[in-house]
Amino acid sequence: MSYDVVLLVEQALTLDDATRVHSLHEGVEDPVYHVLLPLEDAAARIESAMGTLSAAEYLGSAMIMNEVDLDAVREEAREGAEKALAQTLQVLKSSGASANGELVQDPVKALRAKVTAVDGREAIIMTRPHVVAEFFHVDWTHQARRHLDVPVLHLIEHENFDEQAGEGEGISGM
Repeated sequence: MSYDVVLLVEQALTLDDATRVHSLHEGVEDPVYHVLLPLEDAAARIESAMGTLSAAEYLGSAMIMNEVDLDAVREEAREGAEKALAQTLQVLKSSGASANGELVQDPVKALRAKVTAVDGREAIIMTRPHVVAEFFHVDWTHQARRHLDVPVLHLIEHENFDEQAGEGEGISGM
């Protein structure tokens, strides 16, 4: 029987990230990682970009927005996500782990469903730091902990354990 871990990642993992995750299960026989990577919403991506424009720029760009090919933006987002997922699976497997993955629309809902489907023993959420969301407890980790009956670990992507514990660079950038 395998030890199933559901891994929700925000972006492609590096080999160091994968090795760090796999090291958490050194004494576990046959850990299997089920990777979930959210597919970025194309409309939200455009809307976010528009939010950085001033009013004058917005009025001038409103005409440009009508010409934006939303399907092309969606396809670009899907291709980027597929590439990130493939890289993540590759580095997990090269660290000696067994891994599979899929792109998802609603990250926390997909995490809950996957934990249930595979009888997951734990969930690991790897993201960039999201200070405001974490402060208000609306980040993926807090949402998952409210809905899952398995341990949920939050790790910061691209930071080693010492950095995350406050030793070294960490999110402070110092």
